[in-house]
Amino acid sequence: MDDVSGVGPSGSLPRAVALLRALAARGGEGMRLTNAAEAAGVTPASAHRLLRMLIDEGLVEQDARNKYYRLGIEFFSLAARAGNPGNLREVCRPALLRLSAALGDTVFLLVRSGYDAVCLDRCEGPVPIRSFTGDIGGKVILGVGQGSMAILAYLPEAEREEVIRFNLPRLLNFGPFDEVFFRNEIERVQESGCAARGTGLLPGMAGVAVAILDRERRPLAAISIGTTVERLNAERLPTVVQVLRREAEALAAKINPFDAALRRPGLHAGSY
Repeated sequence: MDDVSGVGPSGSLPRAVALLRALAARGGEGMRLTNAAEAAGVTPASAHRLLRMLIDEGLVEQDARNKYYRLGIEFFSLAARAGNPGNLREVCRPALLRLSAALGDTVFLLVRSGYDAVCLDRCEGPVPIRSFTGDIGGKVILGVGQGSMAILAYLPEAEREEVIRFNLPRLLNFGPFDEVFFRNEIERVQESGCAARGTGLLPGMAGVAVAILDRERRPLAAISIGTTVERLNAERLPTVVQVLRREAEALAAKINPFDAALRRPGLHAGSY
């Protein structure tokens, strides 16, 4: 019989954590008691006792209709208050400064806002450029511009399809942006790991972006550079992409996925 009286290696805490991890792996679907017990490596009786304890603390909840267990609101509340104490801009700002200094180009931090992307931060390079989002706080339709496309390409499929369906009518008179373009570019980004195709809507301008992905490879944000066509030639592009990817991977480990700026970016896009 499992020992659920203590918090040591044979006690309740490791088993409770195993149950939480099992429920987290199923997302919002939830799990039956027997499946949760099997995934956590405990007996159904122990799983039931531990889950009742977790329910009492608000960390787990049980659906009254199908009796499935899933993570509770208090679990997400704790996660939201944990993580990096700084906000998204503060976490990413040093990386943007490094990139701008190293590459000599303007660097952008973009996050999703519904069916759009918002420029949350920007570090100016020495070469004057134009961009779709303009200054900090500027919006662009999700999928327009490299940073925005990098985010769109890594959304879960059903969510991505909804964005495409909603945004296509908004782009009827907006250059090459039709369904074929969207789908071809999404496939290109997923294969290459970066968005680097220009549309010609900003003559002489070029850019490349990579998404900052969480552990499930869902987009948290994107970092991109804006520069001139001459500066982002075929010879230089692989080096720029490599530098962007290195910073994006480092940022992914630092960003709190519950950061308020990821939910309501417009409120966090003020100038320094």
